[in-house]
Amino acid sequence: MREKLLTTPPARGIPVIIDEVQKVPTLLDEVHWLIENRGLSFVLCGSSARKLKRGGANLLGGRALRYELHPLVSSEIDEFDLVRAVNHGMLPRHYMAARPQRMLEAYVGDYLKEEIAAEALTRNIPAFARFLEAAAFSNGEVVNFHNIGRECGISGPTVKAYFEILEDTLMGRFVPAYRRKAKRRIVESPRFYYFDVGVVNHLLKRGKIAVGGDTFGKAFEHLVLQELVAHRHYSGVGYEIAYWRTSSGLEVDFVLGDKDVAIEVKATDRAAAHHFRGLTAFREDYRVRRAILVTLDPRPRETDGITVLPWRAFFERLWGGEIVRG
Repeated sequence: MREKLLTTPPARGIPVIIDEVQKVPTLLDEVHWLIENRGLSFVLCGSSARKLKRGGANLLGGRALRYELHPLVSSEIDEFDLVRAVNHGMLPRHYMAARPQRMLEAYVGDYLKEEIAAEALTRNIPAFARFLEAAAFSNGEVVNFHNIGRECGISGPTVKAYFEILEDTLMGRFVPAYRRKAKRRIVESPRFYYFDVGVVNHLLKRGKIAVGGDTFGKAFEHLVLQELVAHRHYSGVGYEIAYWRTSSGLEVDFVLGDKDVAIEVKATDRAAAHHFRGLTAFREDYRVRRAILVTLDPRPRETDGITVLPWRAFFERLWGGEIVRG
């Protein structure tokens, strides 16, 4: 690579793009040399940093900025369709497809073969495939490594290692519990979410998800998290995202920053008193700047210091910079 770029260097300001850089970690030494000695710029893409971090590769400390590309978000889609997003997921081809099932099947299958096996992250592909499905059943829930291991026929430590693979390959993430100065007994274990609701739908064989019912509610909550995670990165604000739940069952789906914004997601078109319980309890314990209930209601309103926002208004205000302070 060095010889080629020295012989025919790119025009000034044009970066060199290298995709799947994690597959050849030694290239980073060449990139480092070319940055330092020839002033070249690079765009380095990849779906996993695991091999680089664990193999002692040159991570270009102080010379590279990290950006994460997420599935589509509502602000990128004209005439965004919530029901379509909940059913298809937000990967571009999947969202646009009339029937994304085969694409999702190919995506999950190819990911197992090409990413997990090719990087030798695990040698037991059948067990990992069973784990992926078990992890989908835990999507949005507190994870019990030993229970999942029992279901998959593997050990608890192996399950923990598999979740680390999902994190390192950007297939999923843990949302930590909010634990600061708790006045009540709270749940302290993190929750796990896959990176895209469409992948969960495929793994759980959900079929068509109609508005109403528990399945739609879970998928709706997951979609709101996807928007928050993408906004956190794209906006550059970098706020923390946590959840809050007491041992008695009171909960807030997402707490942004240090008590900055508390968000509860309910798939109802008529928010009632019982939908406010978690946010009300959180406001009793913490001086939160803003409490928001995201729903399917037709219009925004205020109730006892809590803002009820229809999902479309919430997404618009989120991307308009009105929800989280910079």
